Amino acid sequence: MADGRHFQILYLGSFLLFGVFNLGWEVEALNFLLVVGSCLLVQLLFAWYHGLSLTTLKSAMISSLGLCILLKVNHPSTAVLAAAVAIGSKFLIQVEKKHVFNPVNIAIVLTTLFTQDAWVSPGQWGSDVALLFFVGAAGLMVLLKVGRLDISLWFIVTFFGLEMIRSLFYLGWPADHFMHFMTNGTVLLFTFFMITDPVTTPNHPMARILFSVAVGALAFVFTHVLYMQSGAPIWALFVVSPSTLFLDRLFAYKRFSWQTHPAR
Repeated sequence: MADGRHFQILYLGSFLLFGVFNLGWEVEALNFLLVVGSCLLVQLLFAWYHGLSLTTLKSAMISSLGLCILLKVNHPSTAVLAAAVAIGSKFLIQVEKKHVFNPVNIAIVLTTLFTQDAWVSPGQWGSDVALLFFVGAAGLMVLLKVGRLDISLWFIVTFFGLEMIRSLFYLGWPADHFMHFMTNGTVLLFTFFMITDPVTTPNHPMARILFSVAVGALAFVFTHVLYMQSGAPIWALFVVSPSTLFLDRLFAYKRFSWQTHPAR
């Protein structure tokens, strides 16, 4: 399994099944099928237009699974819209052939912002501490495969560190409140899946540190100043993502690629 995308598909697919069968998520079969089918179709059309290998469908599959897990919608048309935004953004919003925004991130932000039918549901995860170890262990293996462990670690140090200082030392709340916050599945998947996308994050290790610290600090501000709760990291990543273009120029470094094919 040399291609790290295989592991990401297995990881996200397993977690989707875990949510449906162990966490009791409502089975939204039609929306799931529409998201997956639309992501693959849009990717296929762009791949044909640009003359890309069909292996790029793996990236579309990863995006579709991420949307199925994180984004909740009522109407099938919103599911199709989210999929089209996710895949279309990779080809239509790029600089020097590099994506500006994480596909799942921009799809969630724009469909939430411009429709009345999309949201992220933190309540679907429960608060089982076992979830922390499940997502953390699986996510760690994925990150080791794609070489972006540093981004997750610095985000954790910043975001969870600030939250720990606020909860335990400033407000004097009990430790179980902080543990409840840490075991939120949306935040965990963001930490081990969304923010670590190797194609849309800075190339240089130092640039990745600056990037992840900025996302973590802004997510903390959004959480406690704008009261965004579990959706704060998603919005923070959206705001910080364009800085990757500047950081890549400031810190010159080789660009990530999936094997020998461009990861679009």
